Amino acid sequence: MPEPQDKELQRFENPSPDKDYLIEIKIPEFTCLCPVTGQPDFGEIEINYIPSDVIVETKSLKMYLASYRNEKTFNEAAVNSMLEDLVALLKPERIEVKGTFAQRGGIQLTVTASHPQN
Repeated sequence: MPEPQDKELQRFENPSPDKDYLIEIKIPEFTCLCPVTGQPDFGEIEINYIPSDVIVETKSLKMYLASYRNEKTFNEAAVNSMLEDLVALLKPERIEVKGTFAQRGGIQLTVTASHPQN
């Protein structure tokens, strides 16, 4: 399991800052813990953004997301926290973080957060 220092997101210079292009990242095996039951929540995270001057380094993103595995958090809070952290790091033109969580008790939950807000 990642140590707390592994939760730090890294970035690198955009090799094509003069172009608008879309970066799409899919993480099909996201997990966190339900703060009510302590049971694991499973989901898929999708991050789509138009970069400005920097791009997220994907290994650091992988470790950052893995750090949620033992964290008790509501799915809505996790997605919004990811958005806030990525906006602070990247200052992108646009970004959307979408979490699609596995069905539990007959309910399937999808949370989408974006910047700037629609």
